This record gives sequence, C-alpha cells and structure tokens, in this order.
Amino acid sequence: MTPRVQQVIQQARARVFGGNTHVEGKLVSIFEPTTEVIRKGKASKPTEFGKLVKIQEAENQIITCFEVYAKRPSDSTLLIPAIESHQEQLGRVPRLVAGDAGFYSASNEKAAQEKGVQRVCIPNRSTKSAERKREQKKRWFRNGQKWRTGCEGRISVVKRRHGLNRCRYKGDKGMHRWVGFSVIADNLINIGKVLASRAKE
Repeated sequence: MTPRVQQVIQQARARVFGGNTHVEGKLVSIFEPTTEVIRKGKASKPTEFGKLVKIQEAENQIITCFEVYAKRPSDSTLLIPAIESHQEQLGRVPRLVAGDAGFYSASNEKAAQEKGVQRVCIPNRSTKSAERKREQKKRWFRNGQKWRTGCEGRISVVKRRHGLNRCRYKGDKGMHRWVGFSVIADNLINIGKVLASRAKE
C-alpha cells in the first residue's frame, strides 16, 4: 500500500505544481490499481473509471459473448474477433452485424463481408461519398442501427438489474467473475422468456 500512496503523492505534485495531467502509469484507485480512465464522450458522464467490457448480443437479447479487457483497446479492433467468436459459439457467422461508428473501418467492413456477413451495419460518420450516404439511409441499415440502439438500452438493464455498473469483488479476477455472473443471470431471464412464449404457441 505504501508504494501506491507514494505514487499518488507524486502524481498530485506533478499535476498541481507542474500542470502535468498525463503522468505515465497514472494510478486512479489505491484499492484497485488496474482501474483505467474511460472517456466515451458522454455529456452526462464525460469521465468514468473502471474496465472496458464488451458484450455481444444475438436474437432474443441473449448475450453470446463478453470480455473484460486488461487495457482498453480501440473499438475498431474488436469487430472481427466478435464475428469469429459468434461463429465459434453458434457454428455460423451472423447474417447482420451492427455497431456504432467506433467499430467502423473499410478493412473491417471488407473482412466481415469476406467471412460471409451479408449486412454490415456500421456507420461511417466521416464519409464524403454520396453513394455511402445513400447506403446508410436504406431501410435495412436504419433498422440495424435501431436494433443496435436497443442493445445499448439492454446493457443499461443489465447494469441496473444485476449491478453491472459497479463490481463488488476485488481485483481483475473478481471483475471477470462479477461480469460473468451478471451475464449468466440475465441470460437465464431472457431464455426463460423465450421458452415461455414458445410454450404458449
């Protein structure tokens, strides 16, 4: 604990007296030293602290894969591994892949199509191509983005329903365990709903 406290003191000195807000290896939590600063551009929460968690969802709100990252990666590096994970779990690539603009790159779109994905629904915000803009206004593309927006809402449900907004365990292993239990609990609820609706049919 002593070295951590000393590091925080050094960081405070660098910030207050030197104006350095980007200290190498910055420690933001004494009790959870691997905690990272996460900035996603949200107006309500410009800065958050924790670990980046990726959650993949398929039909019927079933979570097929999750991952807690030791170091926050670029979103664009996550798309193809997500498709490969889906294929490994379910034996085929998804027909449609939806994500926000952070997942977009021309190489990602091409690689997804080469893997057999029929519809890649990821917006390119910086495009100047009239053809691309027309493509992104098509009904299938807009429907895919609506589905993705719904996924964001369901992530909020997992946070509220199962406490995913704050980990109660300690350490990186505890973080993985907490997220894993939340995913299992949410899947049990959603699988139960699907089975119940099928029984009524």
